[in-house]
Amino acid sequence: MSGFLVFLVCFLAFLSPLDCKEKGLVPDGDLLVLTVATQETDGFRRFLRSAKHFNYTVKVLGRGETWEGGDYMSPPGGGQKVRLLKSALEEIQEENRVILFVDSYDVVFSSGPKELLKKFQQAKHRVVFSAETLIWPDRHLEDKHPHVREGKRFLGSGGFIGYAPNLKKMLSEWSGADSDSDQLFFTKIYINAEKRKSLNITLDNKCRLFQNLHGALDEVVLKFEDGRVRARNLIYDTLPVIIHGNGPTKLQINYLGNYIPNLWTFETGCTFCKEDPRPLSGLQKTEFPVVVIGIFIQQPTPFVSAFFERLFNLKYPKNRLKLFIYNKEYHHDRHVRSFLESHESEYQAVKLISPEEEIDPVAARNIAFDTCRDDIDCEFFFSIDVDVVIKNEDTLGILIELNKPFVAPMLTKPGRLWTNFWGALSADGFYARSEDYVDIVQGQRVGLWNVPYVSHIFLVKADALRTDLKEPDLFESATLDPDMAFCSKLRNKGIFMFVTNMDTFGRVLSTDNYQTNHLHNDLWQIFENPVEWEERYIHPNYSKIMKEDFVEMPCPDVYWFPILTELACDHFVEEMENFGQWSGGGNADTRIQGGYENVPTIDIHMNQVGYEKEWHKLLLDYIAPITEKMFPGYYTRAQFDLAFVVRYKPDEQPSLRPHHDASTFTINIALNRVGTDFQGGGCRFLRYNCSITSPRKGWAFMHPGRLTHYHEGLPVTEGVRYIAVSFVDP
Repeated sequence: MSGFLVFLVCFLAFLSPLDCKEKGLVPDGDLLVLTVATQETDGFRRFLRSAKHFNYTVKVLGRGETWEGGDYMSPPGGGQKVRLLKSALEEIQEENRVILFVDSYDVVFSSGPKELLKKFQQAKHRVVFSAETLIWPDRHLEDKHPHVREGKRFLGSGGFIGYAPNLKKMLSEWSGADSDSDQLFFTKIYINAEKRKSLNITLDNKCRLFQNLHGALDEVVLKFEDGRVRARNLIYDTLPVIIHGNGPTKLQINYLGNYIPNLWTFETGCTFCKEDPRPLSGLQKTEFPVVVIGIFIQQPTPFVSAFFERLFNLKYPKNRLKLFIYNKEYHHDRHVRSFLESHESEYQAVKLISPEEEIDPVAARNIAFDTCRDDIDCEFFFSIDVDVVIKNEDTLGILIELNKPFVAPMLTKPGRLWTNFWGALSADGFYARSEDYVDIVQGQRVGLWNVPYVSHIFLVKADALRTDLKEPDLFESATLDPDMAFCSKLRNKGIFMFVTNMDTFGRVLSTDNYQTNHLHNDLWQIFENPVEWEERYIHPNYSKIMKEDFVEMPCPDVYWFPILTELACDHFVEEMENFGQWSGGGNADTRIQGGYENVPTIDIHMNQVGYEKEWHKLLLDYIAPITEKMFPGYYTRAQFDLAFVVRYKPDEQPSLRPHHDASTFTINIALNRVGTDFQGGGCRFLRYNCSITSPRKGWAFMHPGRLTHYHEGLPVTEGVRYIAVSFVDP
C-alpha cells in the first residue's frame, strides 16, 4: 500500500497517519508467561496442559513456598504474587520482552501466543489489564475509575500483559506484605490518571484478551466450530484468549475447562482422557497397587447378597485388596456374615464394624479413610455404598488406570436421567443441571468430566488422603449432608472430582419403600428395582422365547418355557414355608369367594403374603407376551382370582383328582426339582392321555383352563413338591 493510500484511509477513519503506521507483529519468542503456584493442584496441571497445547513458554514462581496470600473466600490478599513477580522481573533485561502474568489454578488458555500478541498490539498500550464488571475490593473507588463508552470499566488483577520495562516500573512501588491486596495495589495505580498515562495502561474492556467469569457468567458460552472449542462473549461478540474463573466462579471454569482447549470436541471426542495413565496390564498379581475398599451399609437396601457377589467378581487380585465393611443395619448382618464366611480368607485383610458397635455413618467413613491413611501399603481407597450395582467387573482397574487423585464411574437409574453426579450447583449449593448433563448421561458426549458433586462410589488416591484430605471433619457440616459436605471440602481444596462415562459401569438401586418384614424382601422389588429384580429372578433363557423357537409343546396346546431362576424358586418356597399358614386341603375355604373350593389343595395364596400386586406385574410383564405369541389374537390383561403355591407330600396331599381350572388359561411353575427334591409327581391331561412327569425347576406350563384340558396332579411318592399356580382371566 502506497504512503498516500495509507494517509487517505486513515484520514477517512478520522485517525492520524501515525496511528495507522504498519508494524510487524511481536514475535512469539518475545512472550514469556509468568504465574505463581506454590502447590501442584489439579487446577495448576490443567493450566499447564492448556499452555503446552498452544506452545506457551511458562515460568512458574513460588514453587516450594508456603502460600500466605489468602484465597478468594477470605479478605483481600494476593500480595505474595506481586512480590514474586517483582523479583522475577528484576532478572529480565530485554526491552522488547512481553510478559503475560496470570493466575494458574483457575485459568485456561483458549488460543495461542500469536493471537494473544496480535490483540495486545491492537490495544495500542504498553500494559493491558483484564477488566471486570464488578469492583473489588473497595467499592468506594468506583467513581474514580475512568468511564468507558462500551465495555467493562473495573480492573482485574488476575491477568495482565505488558512490556517488561513498563511492568518493572509499575511494580517498583510495591512494598506491601504477602497478605496485602494485589487487586487494590494495581487498582490505585490505574485510577491515578498520571500513573496510568506514564505507564501507558489500559483495560481489556471488551474481553478480547481476558475473560473474567465473576459477574459475567451469562455472557459466556462455549463455541464449537471446525474441530475447535472456545469461549465466546455474547455481549461483545469476542473470543477471549484467556479464561479466568476468578472469585466464586470455580465451578464455571471447571465446566469450561472440560472442553477448552479442545479437550473435548464433537469431531475428536475426549483428547486427554488417556493422558498419563497408570497401566495395570503386564503386572504380576503381587505388583498391583494395594486398595482398601470401603463398603457402607447405612440403611435397609435390596439385593445386598447380589452386591457381595459382584464385589467378589471384581477382576482384581484379592490378595491386594483390604475390605472395610460398615454395617449399620441388623437386617443385613446375615448377608455380611454369609459373605465373610465364604470369602474372608481370600482377601489380604478385612475389618468389620457391625450394628451393635453403634458407630454413626460419619465416624465410620472417617475410620475407613484412616484405615488407608495409616497403612503404608495402601495406594487407593475405593468407596462403595451398598446400593451400587457394579455390572462392569473391570471397574476398579479402569479407575486406577485413569490415574487421577479422585475419580468416579458414572452410574444411572434405569429409565431416568438420574446419575451419581451433578453437572452444576444452585446458588445455595444444591443440585442444578448443567448444559451438557443430558448429553453426558445419554452417552452423546463421552469422556472424563470435572464435576462439582459425586456420590455412592469413588476412587481416591491415598496420597490425597494423607495430604490435602487429612482433616477429620471431611464429612461434617452444620448445613450440608455428609456427602455434600465431603464434596464441598474437595472443591475448596482444589481437588477435581472426575466422573468417567467412557465405559458402562452399572447403576444405583432405589431404596425407597424397601420393607424388611419378609424373609426374602428382594422378591417384592419388582416395582422399585425392576431391572435388578429381572436379573435376579427371571430365567436367563427367558429372552430367547420371543426371539427363537424356545417354547416346547409336550402335550397339545400345553406350552412349556423357562420363567424363573432357581434362586427365585427357592425364595418363593422358603417365603411360603416361613409364612407357614398352609391351608388344610378341605373344601371349606374362607379365603375365596363363596367359601367353598371344589378341588382343594394344600396351599398359600399370594395375597396372604402380600404378593398379589407383584405377582400380577410378573404375569403382565413376562407371561402375557408369551400368551399373545402362543395364542394369536388373544390379548390378556393377566387378571387372576387365584394365585397360590401348592405343596404336595406323600403323607399330606400327594396328588390332585381330575378337574378343570376356573380360568381362560393356567400357569403352573415348578418350584423345585424332580429326582432331587421329590420323586413322582407331574401332570396328566386326560383328553390327550399325555403326561408331563419331569417338570423342570423354574419352567412354566401354560395351558387352557376350561373345556379342553381336563387334568390331574400325579402322586408324589417321596419328598416335597412345590408349584406356583395362577388361574388367569377367570
